[in-house]
Amino acid sequence: MLLAVLIILVIGAGAYAGYLAYNVNKTINDAGTDQPVASGQEANVKPLSMLLLGTDYRPETGTHLSDVIMVIAMNPQTKSATVVSLPRDTRVSMDGYKTNKINAFYPNFLAAEKKSGESAEEEMKTMMSKFFDLDIDYVTVLNFQGFREVVDALDGVDVNVDKDMCYKDTADGTDINLKQGEQHLDGKQALDYVRYRKSNCSPKTDASDDFDRNRRQNEVLHALIDQAKSLNGVLGASKAIQSLGDNMTTDLEQGQIKNMIAAYWNISKEDVHFMPITGDWKSPYVYLHDDELEAAKQALQDELAGKTVQSADDTAASASSNE
Repeated sequence: MLLAVLIILVIGAGAYAGYLAYNVNKTINDAGTDQPVASGQEANVKPLSMLLLGTDYRPETGTHLSDVIMVIAMNPQTKSATVVSLPRDTRVSMDGYKTNKINAFYPNFLAAEKKSGESAEEEMKTMMSKFFDLDIDYVTVLNFQGFREVVDALDGVDVNVDKDMCYKDTADGTDINLKQGEQHLDGKQALDYVRYRKSNCSPKTDASDDFDRNRRQNEVLHALIDQAKSLNGVLGASKAIQSLGDNMTTDLEQGQIKNMIAAYWNISKEDVHFMPITGDWKSPYVYLHDDELEAAKQALQDELAGKTVQSADDTAASASSNE
C-alpha cells in the first residue's frame, strides 16, 4: 500500500513531468522537508532504505494503528527494489521496548511525543532499524484515506478477488461485501480487499489471516503499477499526487523526492521484489519464522549492495523447478 507513494510519484510524475509539474512540485513542497540532501546521499546515486507505514486512520475512526508495515530497499544502479512486509500482529520484544504487537507502537509513540520530545516517525525508524539490523534512512506514513483516494484517482484497480468477503461494523462504517473473481475495484473496495480478516455476516465467508492480508497488499500494489501506466492512470495522476500530499507524512527532503523520481521513474513491477514474512499465530501475537526474518534481512542488504534479489514467489518457483 505504501509503496504506492513511490510508484505513483515515480511513474506518473516521471513519465508525464510536463503535464504534472505544478502538482508534483506542490506535493513535494507540502510533503517533503526543506532540508538539503547531503552530498553523496542522493537517491539517484546511493541505494536507500525506507520504513513504510500504512495507518488505519480514516475520518470515521481517528485511530493510527499501523496495519501495514513494510521496509523497502532501493538501488538506483539496478533500478530495483525489495519490499519486506510484516504481519500487523507481529510480536516485538527488544531491549528498551515493552513487548507489544508491532502495529501498536506507532500510536503509542504518537501519544508520547510531547513527553519524549521525539517524533513518532523517528521513534519507529529507530526501532525498526534495530529490528532489521539495518540503518533505515527514511520513514513515510500513508493513511487509509490516502490509499482510497489514490485508487479512485487512478479510476480503480483490476484485482482477482480470491474469495467472497463480507464484514460489517457500524462503529467505523466498515461494510465489506466482495465476491470472488476478477473485477475492477474502486478505492473503498480495494481497501476492503486488503483489510478483510473475518466475517460476521450470515452466511459467514471464510476468514483471512495476516499473511493473506500481506499477500493481497502486494497484489494490489502490483496492479496499481499497471494502472498508473494506463490512460486512466495518466489522466488521474495529478489528482492521485494531490491525494498523497494530503494524507502522507515523510522525512524525505524535497530534493530527495525529486532524486527518487529521477532514479526510479521507469521501474517495472518485475523489478519490485516482495518478501512477506510469515509466522505462527499464538493469540494475541504472530511469532515470526526466524529463517524467513533472517532471509528478509539478507535480501534487504543484498538489494542495497546491488546483488540479485529473489522475491518470495521467485524463490518458491525456483524450489519447485528443482524438485
